[in-house]
Amino acid sequence: MSVVTTGQPVLVLGTADSTTITATEVIAHPPAATSTTSSEVIPFQKGTSGSTKTVGEIPADYTQGEGTIATGTVADKAAEASLTAYPGGVVDRVVELSNGDYEVHNIGINWPHHVFLNQDFQVIGAGD
Repeated sequence: MSVVTTGQPVLVLGTADSTTITATEVIAHPPAATSTTSSEVIPFQKGTSGSTKTVGEIPADYTQGEGTIATGTVADKAAEASLTAYPGGVVDRVVELSNGDYEVHNIGINWPHHVFLNQDFQVIGAGD
């Protein structure tokens, strides 16, 4: 018997290349979104731009493209927290910032494109 059922949400963690998606973990019935702004997710639609708004706290020293790529359990925890707060996206990388916070790069929705988490993997902000 499978815990994955048609019409119910799942959170899939793993890797992807141009032709293959390899799941390393499937979370059936992930927790409900904990972000007060999750309802403001802008789904991906070709030709539609995202929003330039930001919510919460963006680390003061954040510069797009900087940081160290996070892998393994750290990346999985950050991706899970981000996708729980802002469901429906596809995370292509997690970066540890110089202050120890994390930036999750979300390419599967038009907004938020960047989700920020503290060292305890709690969402602290989001933006384009």
